[in-house]
Amino acid sequence: MSAESTPGWDNFFVAEVGAAAALSGLLFVAVSINLARVLSIEQMPERAAETLVVLMSVLVVATFGLVPHQTHAEFGVETAFTGLLTWLLSTRIQARAYRSPQARPWLLRRVIWTQIATLPFVAAGVLLVAGHESGFYWVVPGVLGSFASGLQNAWVLLIEILR
Repeated sequence: MSAESTPGWDNFFVAEVGAAAALSGLLFVAVSINLARVLSIEQMPERAAETLVVLMSVLVVATFGLVPHQTHAEFGVETAFTGLLTWLLSTRIQARAYRSPQARPWLLRRVIWTQIATLPFVAAGVLLVAGHESGFYWVVPGVLGSFASGLQNAWVLLIEILR
């Protein structure tokens, strides 16, 4: 993939790397401000880890998008693998959270946002590997879903945890 074969996407990926890094920093601030409270609530450290994984998936996908001279199929494999790995890690954390009755009321929302965040990356990768440049457009909802999921969890870790 080069800038010539995908005009405009390099700017998108540069912007998303910066945004993902900034939001990951927000997460670290939220956790450090409320560290004692985060550690005192069952499943909350894992929720913070889940949030970091989802935000880092954007950083990873966008970084792969900036690698020069790779084919669309190579970027597709990297994107699909990142989405699948993020989905597996998040699903594992959420399955463990299901065992905690206090985590269940909010778990469905987390599960839905994880699907919205990760599955578009998988779809993007599969489409790109299959030779469909339309796969790039599936990266966008993956990024937006990841940011929405990450911001929701960061809000919980920063504000809601104190209620």
